[in-house]
Amino acid sequence: MSAARPRLLYVTDLAYQARGRRYCDEDIHLAARLRERFDLALCHPRDAVALMDGFDAVVVRNSGPVLGYPSEYEAFRARALATGALVYNPLTGKADMAGKQYLLDLSAAGFPVIPTVGRAEDLHLLPAAEAYVVKPRLGADSLGMRIVPAGQVAPLATGDVLIQPCVDFAYEVSFYFVDDDFQYALYAPDPERRWELEPYAATAADLEFARRFVDWNDLGPGIQRVDACRAPDGGLLLVELEDLNPYLSLDALPEEAAEAFVMAFTASLSRFVQGALSPA
Repeated sequence: MSAARPRLLYVTDLAYQARGRRYCDEDIHLAARLRERFDLALCHPRDAVALMDGFDAVVVRNSGPVLGYPSEYEAFRARALATGALVYNPLTGKADMAGKQYLLDLSAAGFPVIPTVGRAEDLHLLPAAEAYVVKPRLGADSLGMRIVPAGQVAPLATGDVLIQPCVDFAYEVSFYFVDDDFQYALYAPDPERRWELEPYAATAADLEFARRFVDWNDLGPGIQRVDACRAPDGGLLLVELEDLNPYLSLDALPEEAAEAFVMAFTASLSRFVQGALSPA
């Protein structure tokens, strides 16, 4: 269906409690701005399948980790793929959208990623460390993550977890993209306070690093967040490539930078929807 103003179903969980972040505030603000261009309704991710056929496109935003509703999320994906529904971000992402396997694949391929393995027989491929991070393959939002001494890690390498050396990094930094275009960067100067973010002046080398992963993912239209840490040798290592529902931390930006992002997001979404609805 189409109309003078495209109809968007905006999927979000306004009640989701995230550590150090208020997802609901961000989505209330973004939804209000999108209403300037679209007819828009908000729904919980558990209701998306029942409602999505009545809209021109579905926008998945701060819907919380899909671990909280795996069967509903799989039903949503299946319905969207079967009907050809427009979903933003598109469901073709190869990073967090598809689980954590990409960290193993990128590590094995020599990308600048925190070294990652999943099996006990591969532990020798990791740098020696006093402690290791063990996280579920299907983890999100640090759920289930543990830091264990080196002598205790082997029994945990059962194939359903990721294992990484505990890196003594200087800080974490995130790069935000819309349609492969860099928008802004934020960092946490204190490693102990991950979500106390400040604007970060990205260098050309930083952006070359981040774009390498955006290019690898080849998502096309959509929002991506490249999370990295500054390693002891001064280089950046990928922590996560969020391509499903990345939180944007717009409240940490100056007003003009936040406004520029909203404009870029709105323009991207307009091109995506109008391009699909316009006659060939």
